[in-house]
Amino acid sequence: MLRRNLTTKVYKDPTPTDDDSDEPSCCPVSEEEPEEWLPEVKEKTKGRGRRKKDEAAEKKPAAKRAAKPKEPKPKTVRKPRAPRATKVKEAVDKKKEDEKNEGIVQQVESLQQVRVKEERQSFSMDQAFSNSTATTGVLLGEEPSSSKPTSMVKKEETEDDFTFDEPAQKKQKTITAPQGRPIKLKSRNSLDDELQMTWDLVKVLAEKSGVQQWVCNNIINLLRDENTIPFIVRYRKELINHMDADAVRDVQLVLEELCSVAKKSQSITQTLKKEGVLTSELEQALRNCKSADDLDHVYAPYKKGSKLTKARRAKQLGLEAPALALLHSPQTLDLHSWIKPNTEGLSTLEEVSTGVEQILADMIAKDGETLTYVRSLCNRSNVTIQSAVSKTALKEQQQTDQKSKPKDISKFSLYSEFSCNVQRIQHHQTLAINRGENLKILSVKVNIPDWVKTDFCRWCVNVRWRPQGFARPELMKILNAAVEDSYKRLIMPLLCRGYRTKLTTSAEKESVAMFVHNLRQRLLMCPVRGRVIMGVDPGYRHGCKLAILSPTSQILHTDVVYLHGSGRNREADKLCHLMLKHSCQTVVIGNGTACRETEAFFADLIKSGFFRPLDVSYCISSEAGASIYSVSPEAVKEMPDLDPNLRSAVSIGRRVQDPLAELVKIDPKHIGIGTYQHDVSQSLLKAALDGVVQECVSFVGVDINICSETLMRHVAGLNAGRARSIVEWREKNGPFLNREQLKLVKGLGPKSFQQCAGFVRINPESIRSYGSGGSADSTAAEKPAAKKSKAKTSSSISNQPNPLDQTCIHPESYGIAMRFLSQIGGSLDQLGSAELRQQVESSVGSSGLEALAHYLNTSPETLQLIVDGLTQPPGFDIRQDFEQADFKQGIVSMGDLHKGMVLTGRVENTALFGAFVDIGVGRSGLIPKRYITLEKLPVDKRHRSLALGPGERVEVRVMDVDLQRNRISLDLIRVLQ
Repeated sequence: MLRRNLTTKVYKDPTPTDDDSDEPSCCPVSEEEPEEWLPEVKEKTKGRGRRKKDEAAEKKPAAKRAAKPKEPKPKTVRKPRAPRATKVKEAVDKKKEDEKNEGIVQQVESLQQVRVKEERQSFSMDQAFSNSTATTGVLLGEEPSSSKPTSMVKKEETEDDFTFDEPAQKKQKTITAPQGRPIKLKSRNSLDDELQMTWDLVKVLAEKSGVQQWVCNNIINLLRDENTIPFIVRYRKELINHMDADAVRDVQLVLEELCSVAKKSQSITQTLKKEGVLTSELEQALRNCKSADDLDHVYAPYKKGSKLTKARRAKQLGLEAPALALLHSPQTLDLHSWIKPNTEGLSTLEEVSTGVEQILADMIAKDGETLTYVRSLCNRSNVTIQSAVSKTALKEQQQTDQKSKPKDISKFSLYSEFSCNVQRIQHHQTLAINRGENLKILSVKVNIPDWVKTDFCRWCVNVRWRPQGFARPELMKILNAAVEDSYKRLIMPLLCRGYRTKLTTSAEKESVAMFVHNLRQRLLMCPVRGRVIMGVDPGYRHGCKLAILSPTSQILHTDVVYLHGSGRNREADKLCHLMLKHSCQTVVIGNGTACRETEAFFADLIKSGFFRPLDVSYCISSEAGASIYSVSPEAVKEMPDLDPNLRSAVSIGRRVQDPLAELVKIDPKHIGIGTYQHDVSQSLLKAALDGVVQECVSFVGVDINICSETLMRHVAGLNAGRARSIVEWREKNGPFLNREQLKLVKGLGPKSFQQCAGFVRINPESIRSYGSGGSADSTAAEKPAAKKSKAKTSSSISNQPNPLDQTCIHPESYGIAMRFLSQIGGSLDQLGSAELRQQVESSVGSSGLEALAHYLNTSPETLQLIVDGLTQPPGFDIRQDFEQADFKQGIVSMGDLHKGMVLTGRVENTALFGAFVDIGVGRSGLIPKRYITLEKLPVDKRHRSLALGPGERVEVRVMDVDLQRNRISLDLIRVLQ
């Protein structure tokens, strides 16, 4: 029997394997409440950690594992020496418990001659600040459970220990952001047990994402609990260290990728097991994989339909034994004894030697230490990616056959003789090269220096794969040939594929990030409220389509005018009549065909005072996606009796009145943002764009009584079915009087309510304008109650309006908000008033936010959200801090520009190579990426490689005007705040 080791051990968070069960356990952990994760210390720091749950369970009997510390052990399961060691351990535990302040820690083992840095303990969200001490900043642990022995607390180093060599973008979001505190969630069954991989999910996720491990652990648990990203970012800030939505989404993508690799590994393992080719070494290699490329490399020889590899054919001939003998006992190996004249592959000594060589080459190529070494050599070398015009494209260009259109090689002239280090290549260059390769215009290859091969082969023969004994020259010749063959045929292609995949993945992520950035800027543009607007969809032959919209986006009039024909004066009179009739002073012109001519027409009329006494102005709006939307089912349902061409004009006008409400009706890929949208992963792009739409809609908030079904389905926690059910309930029972009534909607369970409630608004004005009488109010909770289960009865739902339903405060915090109001002497009637704002600021300023949060038994993050909700004026919109559309009354032509002219403009679109700016001349100018430097950007915009987005106002200098090619080059001077 193994003797228990009572000395301290260094906690290294070992990966659980089958062999680990043979090691002695340090302390038992109950299976009833799984051990929760805490930030681990570095390996060099000495300390004592807890053993894995499965080790304790396997080492000790079930009766001992579930026993309480102070209860005597059953005699039936007592083993020699074990009870005595247990008693000693219990005595030490009891003594130490008595010496500590009650409730501070669960149990701390004495550590002899160990230096440990400052200790912090994770704490549960419910008790986050209930027992905190302001002066010391010590974080408290959870109360010990009565169903399990008190467990040990891991030591943690300072924040500097949680930095990783990752891009500064992720570090900035989790370290230089307002500092959070390590808080642990009560985790359920470990995801590691489900994935069944040899690596630790939290550790690998932290390494790949550059986020602290405790944050990654919390994000995993939050996502597994079906929380949406907007809910996490707004209402669980303390658990994610104040990360923004983009950072959380990046971690989610990495997590999904790792889970996908694990599931694929399990599927491959089952497939190979059914085929009878699964070995313990192969299973271990599959469980070690951390990427799809690693899996493909291991699984490629075993795929159905693929030819047997050279190594597998040699193994079928029985040559694996001499191959292993060459490495372990070369002095006893006699290849002549393996010759079988009548067997193909074994008939001669040369064939036997070739088979042994191929088996060795396969072993070398699949060895983890070998691949790590060769990758380290490549990291120190000048690996380049090279592109040139393909032979196929040149051949097609030389052919005189005019039936098939020749490929346009000139578009890729920049990459016809291109070479760049893989560490320095730009993202847009990678995507351009990939596009040229897919079109078979370019041929691409990765060049690895020759010295890498030389050094690698020498290391393999002399170090890693050196025979364990004397090997004759003919055997060393086989080994040398195997190493060279392995590098040339297996390892080098793997490295090249790895570089291409890494470059493509990085470029796709940056391109998607650019899409997300642009889309958020476009969706959050400040709405133009309180104006009658004329939307104009310009055109030549079919005329300009008009739509006059009320301040609430209702269609007042639609028409078609022909501004570019012979009857211009008659059409101008018609325009003037319509604008005077509806008191319309704002014109929105789409930027499509005939935009420039239409803009000039309106500018001339405005300049001549044609619309007096109206002070008319106009703006140019993007019409990208308007034509697609005009024939969509949503548009048909919303405007069934309207011509599709006139629907486009309505959409163009509404994009200025409320950009968010209108643009969510259109597929984000059709809004005209970003570049290379067809060259990136479509699933990745769709998930990211859908996520940012949900984020924008949720953070802005929706008035549940007036918003459209299309807008409602993008709220966090809702979908198309739930949004339809809400609309049906609203039509049947009248307006919602409070958020609690959402629980009466069919299909809206507790989790959905938790996720969406904070983003839904109940405005009293909307209830009054809805036009429902008292009968609708009284039956609002009664009608659906009959169809609901017993838990959803009308008696449990109040019919009384709650002023807090107008704010961003979540219903789960209403109790805290009321206690806070009571403490400062305020009331709900004062919401958003200057008086209440003054009371809140006075209380927070005198006592401090953390002290108040401690008194109210909540977190500072939650209390800050409550403060914001109470002090923001009614109808507060986060978009009011964003830019509006630019309205103008005059026009400047491209011919008026000259080099050195300084202008102001608005960013229309951004790409990986620069930003396009509208300077009011009908053609956007380009600011190349090299002119967008950190010195010219505000501090808050330096976290992106290209920190400009649609809608931002900039001051630029004209660098060049090319009238022939219709191009304008600009230099960024500064970003206007």
